[in-house]
Parts: sequence; structure tokens; C-alpha cells
Amino acid sequence: MLYFVPTPIGNLEDMTFRAIRTLQEVDYIYAEDTRTSKKIMQHFEITTPLRSFHAFNEHQSVEHIIALLDSGVNIALISDAGTPGISDPGFLLARACRDANILTTTLPGATALIPALVSSGLPCDKFHFEGFLPHKKGRKKRLDFISDLPETTVLYESPHRIGKCLLELQALCGNDRKATVCREISKLHEEIKHGTLEELVAYFPKGKKVKGEIVLVLAGK
Repeated sequence: MLYFVPTPIGNLEDMTFRAIRTLQEVDYIYAEDTRTSKKIMQHFEITTPLRSFHAFNEHQSVEHIIALLDSGVNIALISDAGTPGISDPGFLLARACRDANILTTTLPGATALIPALVSSGLPCDKFHFEGFLPHKKGRKKRLDFISDLPETTVLYESPHRIGKCLLELQALCGNDRKATVCREISKLHEEIKHGTLEELVAYFPKGKKVKGEIVLVLAGK
């Protein structure tokens, strides 16, 4: 069995009892960054061996992991924070398991997009999850697409580019489009800022030093 196990995006109290038990019981844990994951393992007294599974070795590792699973080994996959496969490695392994008829299960748990979406106060019965935008090639095309959507859109953005992203959206969507910027969700300095794109551009001007993980929620057209 392959288990996709969410880990906290900030507050360690968001770790579930089931996640801890699963990580304790599997034979191996494959982690996006073993150095980051060791801190969580130590906190919850999990001694299961850690192995590396990240964007740079994902393609090479899948066949080996499938062979281990096929031999009867139980494995858990975790990312640095949140749910594996959501803007993190995991999709290729999930597909390979499906194609090899290997059982998988995904534990419910921490992710950044749902708390941000609900906190935004924008319609969330239907929404588009964009994840991270391309840095350069294809960025304008994706922004054009997003700006014209009738549904709420959820974006992940780095603190270094949030000002630029808001400016780009303002140019395409106009000053009055509603949006919410959520920063450091579940952490000590959590900040949720609602407003129009014009107001958010003023609050997060391009070049302003911003810290933490950021989720941007944009109202539909």
C-alpha cells in the first residue's frame, strides 16, 4: 500500500492521529526534503526510515518505489508541508500505482488552498485551482485565462512575486475586482488581507519585502 500523508503547513497541532500512526507503521517514508521532514519525525517520535523523493529525482525513483510496493512493502509519501501531489511531487507516483494495480490511500489533512478559499468570503461552491504560475514562459497566457474565468481562482505565489502578480492581475481584471491574500496560514503571524486589486496593490506594492507562504484568491469575472 502507498499512503499519501499530509503534514502541517505551519501549526504542528494540525497533524492528525491517523497520520502519525500511519507514518509509524509503514516500512519507509519518502519525503520531499528529508532535512525538513526529520524535524516533524522527531517532534512526533516517528523513527521510520526516511528516503528522498523530490522534483529532481521523481522520474528516476518511481520505478524503484513501484518495485518495493509490488514486493509487499508499505510506503508513505509526504511533502515539506500540506498534501503530496498538490503543487508538490506525487502525481507521477500515483499514476504509476494506478497503472500497476497497486493500492493507494490518501489521508485527509492539511492543505493551504481550502483554508484560504473559505476565509476569502468569495464563492467557493465552484472554483479553479491554478497553483503556481509560470515565472516567465506561458505566464501571460495563464493570467489571461484566469482573468476571464467566472469562478473564483486560487493561486499560490512566492513572497518575492506577490506584488508583481497583483499588478499583472490589476491590469487585466481592473481596479475593482475583489481578491484576498492569505499569508502564513496557521502560523503565528498569519495574515488575511481582503480588498480590491487596487487596494491590495497598494498594500503589497512591487518591491515590498514580504515573508511567508502566500495564497491569492481572486474573484471570478
